[in-house]
Amino acid sequence: MSEPMTMDIEAIMRQLPHRYPFLLVDRVRECVPGERIVAVKNVTYDEPFFTGHFPSRPVMPGVLLIEALAQACGLLAFKTAGVVPTDHTRFYFVAIDKARFRKPVEPGDQVLLKATLLRSFKGIWRFQCVAEVDGAEVAAAEIMVAPETRGPERPGEAR
Repeated sequence: MSEPMTMDIEAIMRQLPHRYPFLLVDRVRECVPGERIVAVKNVTYDEPFFTGHFPSRPVMPGVLLIEALAQACGLLAFKTAGVVPTDHTRFYFVAIDKARFRKPVEPGDQVLLKATLLRSFKGIWRFQCVAEVDGAEVAAAEIMVAPETRGPERPGEAR
């Protein structure tokens, strides 16, 4: 069993290709490669999606909660595989099952993103995921990610 590790925003940005406004993981509190991750998304009033979702009662879109969970899964997959991401290596979100939304997420909430590795088979990684605010489940899903690894393109070579 590995020792749990933490990650600040700098370490997260070395692992994930996402950037503002689409980077949805602010910190990793605990990551045990091959097992689980607990990450944090701090939801602030100035998030760009709140201007339209919804102006009179800002609510974080459920699809972005799922994306935040998928990003946490990507972090756990990279750490578990011992892969250092490059421009030619990515984990892609490939499936979602059993998604449920229990409670709205609002500005000021701190969302805990929890993912547990269920299995890895033939390059497909399956995770059980839960998003919580103040100890209450706000969303849950099973998420699958898969790696894409490709070499650098050669000049004149079509993709």
